Parts: sequence; C-alpha cells; structure tokens
Amino acid sequence: MAKFVAIDVETANADMSSICSIGAATFENGLIISEWYSLIDPQDYFDDINISIHGIDKSMVNESPTYSEVANTIEQVIEGMVVVTHTHFDRVAISQAARRWSIKPPLCTWLDSARVARRTWAGCAQRGYGLADVCKMIGYEFQHHNALEDAKASGQILLSAMTETGLDLEGVQRRVHQPINPKLGGAIKREGNPEGPLFGEVVAFTGALDIPRREAADLAEALGCNVELGVTKNTTLLVVGDIDVKRLMGHEKSAKHRKAEELAAKGYSIRIVRETDFRELTSLIK
Repeated sequence: MAKFVAIDVETANADMSSICSIGAATFENGLIISEWYSLIDPQDYFDDINISIHGIDKSMVNESPTYSEVANTIEQVIEGMVVVTHTHFDRVAISQAARRWSIKPPLCTWLDSARVARRTWAGCAQRGYGLADVCKMIGYEFQHHNALEDAKASGQILLSAMTETGLDLEGVQRRVHQPINPKLGGAIKREGNPEGPLFGEVVAFTGALDIPRREAADLAEALGCNVELGVTKNTTLLVVGDIDVKRLMGHEKSAKHRKAEELAAKGYSIRIVRETDFRELTSLIK
C-alpha cells in the first residue's frame, strides 16, 4: 500500500481559520509510521458550542504556538503527499488559516475519506458516512473530536476501503470522482456512424468508468459502434470499468459481465475489455 497522510483539525469558533488543534498521522504499507499533534493558539475567541465538542478552551492554548508558527511543520508533513481528511472541512480550515496568516498553503493531493466510504459501502451511500458511523461499522474504536484520533480514524477508513474494494491508492483517487452508483450514470443508446472504423460493432458499458458514460458512448458512436443499454446476442463488445475488473476477486461481477461471459461460452462473438484498453483502441484507429 502506498504512503499517505491523514490530518484533522478542531476550531475555536465558526470561523474555519480559528484552528485550535491539529493532528496528523503518516501511513505506509497499512501502518502508522509517524504521528504529530499540537494545540494551536488561534488568537481568537472560543465559542461555547465548539468547546463542548472538543473540550479545548482559551486557557489550554495560552502557551501554544499560532498556526503561523507551526506552518513549516505542517508543510513538512503533508507537502507533496496524498492527504486524507473526513469531509472537506479540514482542507478548507487549513486553506483559510493559511490565508489569514498570509502563508502559502501546502501543495498536496486531497482525498476525502467520506467520499471514499460512500462509494465503498452501500450502507454509507446516502447516510451514515460520518466519521463515527463509519468507524463503528468497520470496528475501529477511537476518541472522537481529538484531532490526532480523528486523523488516524480517517486513515483507517481509507485502509478498510482499500481492503474492501481491492483498489490501490491511485484507484481510490479515481473512484471518488465517479458516480456513487455507476448504474445511475445515465442510460444511453447510440446509432454508430456508418463511416466509422468500428462500424458494425455493438457495444455495451458496465461498471464505473473514468470518463462519463455519455462521453464514452459518444466516442463509440463516432467510431461507428452501435451502443446498447444491455448485453444481447448481438453485442460484440462489453467495456468494463477498470475498477470493476480489479474488484472481481471476492466480489460479484455485474449482470452484464456475467451475461457476456455466458454468451461467449456459447460461441457468440463477444469480447470483454477494460475501459483503458477500449480507449487505447479508439485512440489508435481515429
């Protein structure tokens, strides 16, 4: 498993720049290899509602550094890394704090573990994807609203999702930009361009594609393919999202995928390919 950093912050009030604590955990090969935590003096007031959530008040941060004073440490921890947070709150807070203190925000790749959870477990798709809910589901215990504990919990959610889906870190990053339910990506039919180099091919798509389903259908149509909603005896090509190909171990193939295999076994001329290979094919014959 690749290396990544999970990070979390708590704030003193509704202003997201009022960071009063920050925690970060660096993961490599599924293990935490380093941790960092600091209270932060936001030089701002503490709202009672925020204190009731995380338990930090003005007296606790009087001798603590400001965000400006820990900015170099934060940059050393997350610069150039994939940085995991649960929802975008922490990312926005760091950006706002950097702006407030006239500091350049760290350059990194942000990954929202809530979006990962919604695309990994059906029970989290529409609700129940809060940090505590997901951790309860995966059996991970932690002290909620402690920045370091929350950061480690976010990282554990990502690790569990990678185990559940069989995806690596790069695969998860692609998956979060795709529909939660790929089947709802839009039903599409197309009549192929008779002048296209693939005229006569009948294509169907299944799974989570890297490009929008309609864009894939438009590409196939321009090359001469008829695009159908499902797999039939006339189908000559089934394009399967790369992620779904990787998920097959321990997971059920889509109905389209199974039907295509059944037809192929009966002697019908149908080829099953990954989206990557289909796109490479189309780029070569344009």
